[in-house]
Amino acid sequence: MIKKIPVKQLQLGMFIHEMHGSWLSHPFWKSSFLLEDPADLVKINGSGIAEISIDLSKSRQAPAQTAREPEAPASVATLPPEAKTAALSFHNELNRARKLCDRSRQAVMTMFAEARMGNTVSMADARAMVDEVTESVNRHPLALITLARLKTSDNYTYMHSVAVCAMMVALARALKMTEEQVRDAGCAGLLHDVGKMAVPDKILNKPGKLTDEEFIVIKSHPEKGQDILLRAGDISAMVIDVCLHHHEKCDGSGYPHGLKSEEISIFARMGAICDVYDAITSNRPYKKGWGPAESLQRMAQWKGHFDPALLQAFVKVVGIYPIGSLVRLKSQRLAVVVEQNEKSMLKPKVKVFFSIRSKMPLPQAVVDMALPGLEDVIEAREHFENWNFPYMEDLWQSAL
Repeated sequence: MIKKIPVKQLQLGMFIHEMHGSWLSHPFWKSSFLLEDPADLVKINGSGIAEISIDLSKSRQAPAQTAREPEAPASVATLPPEAKTAALSFHNELNRARKLCDRSRQAVMTMFAEARMGNTVSMADARAMVDEVTESVNRHPLALITLARLKTSDNYTYMHSVAVCAMMVALARALKMTEEQVRDAGCAGLLHDVGKMAVPDKILNKPGKLTDEEFIVIKSHPEKGQDILLRAGDISAMVIDVCLHHHEKCDGSGYPHGLKSEEISIFARMGAICDVYDAITSNRPYKKGWGPAESLQRMAQWKGHFDPALLQAFVKVVGIYPIGSLVRLKSQRLAVVVEQNEKSMLKPKVKVFFSIRSKMPLPQAVVDMALPGLEDVIEAREHFENWNFPYMEDLWQSAL
C-alpha cells in the first residue's frame, strides 16, 4: 500500500516509494529505497521536498496517525495582490534561481559527460530540468537568465547551455507558443551545443585564435550534435533541428548548410539569437565579453544574421538595457543597470558610480529611473572597452 505523507513525518525504517518534487531537489541518485541511514533522513529534511510517498508493505516503521493532513501552501494565484507581487519579485526569485543554477550546471555536466563517453543522453533528465527552468522563468523571466551569465572558463559550456535554455523558454513564452513548444524550445536550448562534446578540449578551450583546420573542427559540432541526439531516440525533430541549424544566418552565410531566411525554422532562428547573445556577453579565455545593451545594439547592426522580428521580441524579453549594462545618464554620470522596470523598458534601476565630468568615482547609489519627478534619464549605452573599469561585473553582481 502506498501512502503519501509530509516529509516531517518521515522516519527511519520507512520504505521511500517516491519523492514528490523536482528530480534536481533531492540528493540521491535513486528515489526508491529503504531509509536506514540517519544522514539520509537529514539530507531529505533539508532538501526542500514537501511530501514523500512510502510503501507500507516494505516499511519497518508505519507513519503516526494524525487527525488531519496539513494544509497545502497557497498557490501564487490565490494570494492577495500585494503578496502575489512579492512572491513574483525579481529578488525573491533570484534566491531560488541561484540553487537552480548550481543544480542545473551539475546536471548538464553529467549529461554532457555521458555524451563525451559515447553514451546515450537521457531525454527524461533533460525534460525534467527544462521543467524546472520553465517554472523559474514563469515566476520571473530575468532571474535565471541574469544568474546564468555568471560563468567561469571551466564551466562555460555547461552554464551557456543553461542560459540558452532559459532564454529560449522566455522567448517562446513571449511569442505565445504552446506549452509543448515552450518545453521543446527549452530542450533545444539545453542541448544545442551537445556536439561540442565530440570536439577535443584543446581546440574547444584554446585561449588563442583558431587555425583554419581547428575552425573546421569547431564548425562540425552541429552535425556531431545531431548524431548524438539521434542516438538518444525519443526526441523531437525540432530539438534536433535547432542543434543542427543554430549557426545558420538569414542571409545564407551560416553553417552547416547555408540556409536562408524561411528555410531556417523559427526555432533555429530563435536559437541563433539566444546562442549569440549569451556568447558575446560572456567572458572567454580569448575575449572579454561585451556589455548586454552594447551586445543587443551590435546584433541589430549585423544585417542578414538574425530574423529582425524575433530579435525585436528577444529585446523585449531581456530589456533594452539588460541587467549589467553600462549607461551614461543625462547628469553625466555613469551607471550600471541592476534591475528592470516591467512597466517601462527605458527606466530601469541603475547603480550610479562614476562622474564623467570629474573622471572620479562617486559614492555608489541605486537610483530608480522611474521615480516621479526625476529629471535624470539614460542618455546612451556605453561600451565596456571605452572605459576599462576593472570592477564592472562586481558593480551589478553585488546588487543581486
